[in-house]
Amino acid sequence: MDTYTLKSVSDLPPNFRSAFTFRYFNSLQSECFPLCFHSDINMVISAPTGSGKTALFELCILRLLSKSISSDGRFLHAKGALKTVYISPSKALVQEKLRDWNQKFNSWGISCLELTGDNETYSSKNIQDADIILTTPEKFDAVSRYRVSSGGLGFFSDIALVLIDEVHLLNDPRGAALEAIVSRIKILSSNHELRLSTLASVRLLAVSATIPNIEDLAEWLKVPTAGIKRFGEEMRPVKLTTKVFGYAAAKNDFLFEKRLQNYIYDMLMQYSKGKSALVFCSTRKGAQEAAQKLAQTAMTYGYSNPFVKSREQLERLREASPMCSDKQMQSYILQGVGYHNGGLCQKDRSLVEGLFLSGDIQVLCTTNTLAHGINLPAHTVVIKSTQHFNKEKGHYMEYDRSTLLQMCGRAGRPPFDDTGLVIIMTRRETVHLYENLLNGCEVVESQLLPCLIEHLTAEIVQLTVTDVTRAIEWMKCSYLYVRMKKNPENYAIKKGIPKDRVEKHLQELCLQKINELSSYQMIWTDTDGFVLKPEEPGRLMTKYYLKFDTMKYIINAPTGYSLDEALQIVCRAEEISWIQLRRNEKKTLNDVNADKEGRLRFHINDNKGKRKKRIQTREEKLFVLANDWLTGDPSVHDLSMTQDANSLCSNGSRIARCMKEYFIYKKNYKGTISSTLLAKSLFQKLWDDSPYLLKQLPGIGMVTAKALHSMGVRSFEALAEADPRRIEIVTGRKYPFGNHIKESLSSLPPKVEIKVEEVECQKQGVSKLAVTLTRLSQPLVSTKRHYADMIVGSEEENHIHFHEKIRMDDFSSPYSVTILVERPQQAKVTVKADLIFEEYIGIDLHETLLLKKATNNKVNYKSENRLPHYYPPMVDVCVVDDDSPVKSGPPNRKDQKDDMPSFKLIDEDSEEEKEPYVTMEEDDCVILNEHTVFDHIRQKAKCFPSLGTLNPTSPASGRSTLKRKSLVKNSPELDPLFQYDSVFRSPTNTKDIKQTAQKITTPVYASNGKTERPFSDETVFNYIRKRSKNSPILATSTIEDHITISSQERRNTKTSPYTSYGSLPSVSAKIPSIKSDAPAEMLSFDISMANSSNTNLEEKKKGSCSQLAGKSNGSDPFLGFKSIFSFL
Repeated sequence: MDTYTLKSVSDLPPNFRSAFTFRYFNSLQSECFPLCFHSDINMVISAPTGSGKTALFELCILRLLSKSISSDGRFLHAKGALKTVYISPSKALVQEKLRDWNQKFNSWGISCLELTGDNETYSSKNIQDADIILTTPEKFDAVSRYRVSSGGLGFFSDIALVLIDEVHLLNDPRGAALEAIVSRIKILSSNHELRLSTLASVRLLAVSATIPNIEDLAEWLKVPTAGIKRFGEEMRPVKLTTKVFGYAAAKNDFLFEKRLQNYIYDMLMQYSKGKSALVFCSTRKGAQEAAQKLAQTAMTYGYSNPFVKSREQLERLREASPMCSDKQMQSYILQGVGYHNGGLCQKDRSLVEGLFLSGDIQVLCTTNTLAHGINLPAHTVVIKSTQHFNKEKGHYMEYDRSTLLQMCGRAGRPPFDDTGLVIIMTRRETVHLYENLLNGCEVVESQLLPCLIEHLTAEIVQLTVTDVTRAIEWMKCSYLYVRMKKNPENYAIKKGIPKDRVEKHLQELCLQKINELSSYQMIWTDTDGFVLKPEEPGRLMTKYYLKFDTMKYIINAPTGYSLDEALQIVCRAEEISWIQLRRNEKKTLNDVNADKEGRLRFHINDNKGKRKKRIQTREEKLFVLANDWLTGDPSVHDLSMTQDANSLCSNGSRIARCMKEYFIYKKNYKGTISSTLLAKSLFQKLWDDSPYLLKQLPGIGMVTAKALHSMGVRSFEALAEADPRRIEIVTGRKYPFGNHIKESLSSLPPKVEIKVEEVECQKQGVSKLAVTLTRLSQPLVSTKRHYADMIVGSEEENHIHFHEKIRMDDFSSPYSVTILVERPQQAKVTVKADLIFEEYIGIDLHETLLLKKATNNKVNYKSENRLPHYYPPMVDVCVVDDDSPVKSGPPNRKDQKDDMPSFKLIDEDSEEEKEPYVTMEEDDCVILNEHTVFDHIRQKAKCFPSLGTLNPTSPASGRSTLKRKSLVKNSPELDPLFQYDSVFRSPTNTKDIKQTAQKITTPVYASNGKTERPFSDETVFNYIRKRSKNSPILATSTIEDHITISSQERRNTKTSPYTSYGSLPSVSAKIPSIKSDAPAEMLSFDISMANSSNTNLEEKKKGSCSQLAGKSNGSDPFLGFKSIFSFL
């Protein structure tokens, strides 16, 4: 393109001209200007690194913002209504764009949000309000997965523009996540329910380095022909010179790379000409060692250090050096050398980048992650070895061409240099591969197939895929389908097969993955295998971003595994399978596992239970490394193993949290406790028995924790009681350091107390436990929230009876829950109540309660502090709960408690009237009359003779016949024993009670084997009639001989599973207490009735649907009888 056709910034609306600091766009930008700013078509652009592709992104953003300009030229912005999503493979590049775009767009009210692993301070509202979301593929995928239950996909409908940087990284194993999220956006945009949303017309713009198959990317992103732009090396602003040097191979790749460090200094002295240089190394440790070698060499020159050219530069380096938290880096910075990799903290990375951009650090050794986009150009780029360690395949491999081009693209600084220099150091036999490097890169293939099952599960969990047809449609939206048609051999398909056969293979692949997920209960399918629904294991795998093989390890874990077994599962996880056992690490690991000082909690043992002398696998390395790290004071200080341990702790904590939720779902008590403790320990990098628990507090590092440990302060309680001045003396710090240390205790959750106790329960064979949580200290005003899991379970059964997640700052204290636990049939059961805090180690609470096998059948009472609204208050009525059959005949054991249920009588002087639990059937109406009661007594008390036959013409008889069967069926087994009053010469002392009870209850054995009572039915009925005279008069109006409770009233009546009598409402009781020395054989039952008959019935029956009717001029004597036996 000629210079006279260059587009000017003035071609933009006046509102947007301030976004660019230059006057004219370059050739590449000018050619793309009309499509980027004046149209909404999808675009894919291939151009060399450093050719100005970032401006194309900004033009597309301005095109979207131009829709908010009113007719009079004002910019009317609606927050979060039109979202832009910028996706880059590098966190460093995301943060660079965030700083740049915040500066450009912030004045217009445009909010930018970073979604990376370095930023965890966002909320759902932040995402909803953001106008530009800058993210990495993995983080964007994880956020939309994790928050799907709380509207995590809600902001998708507002996405109007998707910007994909470095799209050629689809060829990298990390490219699968990028492919998955773009496919998700595509399939959601075609959803009929979202046809009116912004997402339905979403615009996609992808840029990449020079690639040969840009047409495949265009087909995937639905880019028209006009939107495909390809530019060559002629667009590079700085011309590059490439020099390739070959060296003899060493015994192994590790030694070869180490040998190359000896040549770097000479290369820089010969070709760099005193200008800035980037040295790309294949590993983090290699970058650190290369920087160390260069710094040591430069140090030998003293004041003639070639990397420090002035006294001012040296002063700036001396000032910046103490600001770095990495001790090794501090000494390197003083020599004008630094290193940069993903293992550094965010503060150190920013410091090194700033020093390099200012020219104070002249040589920066880094890994290839720096090549992916971050703007740190240098005059010279040195690629030390063209091989890198492939985590998935477990061995060294050559860099792909696109990665090498990215490294080369860092050479040459347009404002300062006319040319750039690239030095490639490789083996002699591979020199020819890199002599024509800049001509292009290899074909971009899909990497979705190896992790297809994880991403398919994520779509099912998010309900973007609800059946097999939708699953196949989602796969057709992927780049995998595009490349499968073009290069089937790369995806295990025979070459030359027709297109329809490729589609059939895709369907078979989809069904295979679905069946595999279904076999592990990850998803649910109907009988036809068509409908797909997520199950809890699938949700957890998606939520915690786990590999399918890792989830299988968790599912197949033993039910009662211990803490060390939980750690072994983490060490086998696929997420950290890239960590390898290096040859030079074995001696160190063997010494750590020997553990002569007894520091480690667990060890690697052989088949005989003795400690292994040689560590042989990567799983064993990780297990030893984790145990050493979790002591709080690790003995391993090697940089490489330190970074491995950090990766193990960060990934392991996430895996252990998934294990915890899975075992809660499976009600596995031991697994839940072990995985919960492991998740916290890996997060804090401390075991719960570590002597350095105080490291969890802000402001306390390893040095301070050791000093506090030496003065006997090892717990939070001891620190709270410690003298601040003594802390300052021991730590060697000045006032008010001791006060600040004690103030750090405010970051802990409030103190609480947990109690578990057994309470009375009506139901036989069941124990009722009350767990009470009481806050002992008031929570401090803080933005930080503290959570804890309250878990109640039994060890022997390995079963969780109760679980709840509690926010410790604002629960209502005291907080109590009631739990029912089955009593053990054969042995004891140990019930444990645990309050396990989510974040902090060493403050968990544990309570234990031992439940033994029940030795007798007790009658328990369950009551509430209020009366039923449908029944008048009565006294002297007992609620009996007895599931054991009635035994007749003389006692044959001394301890009668084991043969008969014992009545625990409520204190007669109790002033509170209580209501027993009542359960009523929903379908039947309850009818109660004297005939029904007599039939029930005859049925239950086998020794009573039958009554005379009722008049068949009586309407009451017909009704009672209809209900008699259900009443008898629902009635419990009742022992027909009573304590008689003065009518039968009521006894006044224990001896009389015993004699009277024996007289009444001892049956007479007839010759035919049947038992007879000593009292006839006439005697009993006369007693009942006499006692019924004292019963209250329920009504003076016409009364029917039955009581009906409607279904509607039963719905309004509180019911309970603890039922005294299945279909009869019970009234509260005042029952005389029995002295402690009363004999066990005697079961007393006082049936004295209330004397007052003037109770206001209408108040007691307010809201009741009971109907009382009949033909009687006065009180029916049988109404009292009804009340007496209502306990049945």
